[in-house]
Amino acid sequence: MSNIETIRKSLLAGCVIPAHPLALNANRKLDEWRQTALTRYYCDAGAGGVAVGVHTTQFAIHDPKTGLLEPVLRLAADTVRMHEQKTGRSVIKVAGLCGPTDQASREAVLARELGYDAGLLSLSALRSASNAGILEHCRRIADVIPVIGFYLQPAVGGRLLEYEFWRGFLEIENVVAVKIAPFNRYHTLDVVRALAASGRYRELALYTGNDDNLLVDLLADFPVGPEPSSPPMRFSGGLLGQWAVWTQRAVEMLEAVLQCRNQAPGKALELLAVSNQLTDANAALFDVRHAFAGCIAGLHEILRRQGLLEGRWCLDPHEDLSPGQMEEIDRVCKCYPHLTDDAFVQRNLSTWLS
Repeated sequence: MSNIETIRKSLLAGCVIPAHPLALNANRKLDEWRQTALTRYYCDAGAGGVAVGVHTTQFAIHDPKTGLLEPVLRLAADTVRMHEQKTGRSVIKVAGLCGPTDQASREAVLARELGYDAGLLSLSALRSASNAGILEHCRRIADVIPVIGFYLQPAVGGRLLEYEFWRGFLEIENVVAVKIAPFNRYHTLDVVRALAASGRYRELALYTGNDDNLLVDLLADFPVGPEPSSPPMRFSGGLLGQWAVWTQRAVEMLEAVLQCRNQAPGKALELLAVSNQLTDANAALFDVRHAFAGCIAGLHEILRRQGLLEGRWCLDPHEDLSPGQMEEIDRVCKCYPHLTDDAFVQRNLSTWLS
């Protein structure tokens, strides 16, 4: 994928973008074999992109002491390129960018050199900065690589970002999309309203990360334009950790949403029922009962059961499933087998691990 207009077109068309986990061995070292297998899984499942170096990949890889950021980004980029050469199908490569401006700029340069199409810009390091300071930070990064804005919920390191911030952010030329994941309907609407007011809704895509309202976001029209005749805003796709597991089913869900919008609106009630099931499953995997403490370990547990990961180890040895979380995961897997893609993984696992 080359220029910014091509990236915008692909994002607006809508796709599934899994937030890529980090495969570790029992010594908590990078397992390159299984890391590559995960990327192959996402590509073969039909994902339109992969996001690497984001929360689900564990923000700790951005610490230079780990020495993991460059090899993890490179592995994913090389694996995606091999898939593209083999299939002729483009996959958007998104790199997570973190830290204060100097650090985020260095990471943006690295991502660009490795062939990433866009950077998902975390603002967690700028908790006390003013809107003007954050916008200047975003402009500097956008000068290096196309940027996807990121409204991360405060429970996992994000900060509140008002309508006025998003209104200014959406004026930045090299912005291509916004991932909205505050897990809050009011804050979600702030971003949607800002896009409507900017007049750039034909060139900038909205991507949901609201696991608690995932299919609702994708199905719904948001009539928030400044005039009654303004076109409704819509989410184009999703970029989130929930889609790091059961990815083939996620692709099918998005296809069903697009079909429902365009051809079969009567399917909306069926999809809304699935939405509630998916939210229940997400609550178990993301450990909502314990303020998301076990969210990464929960995803790892599913990938471990499928054979894609050897274990659910995280870089932090204290990070694991919360009390009772395993039982909740067992429950939702038993209740909603149609949400899983276990059969697809089993058919292809040996190829991805080869």
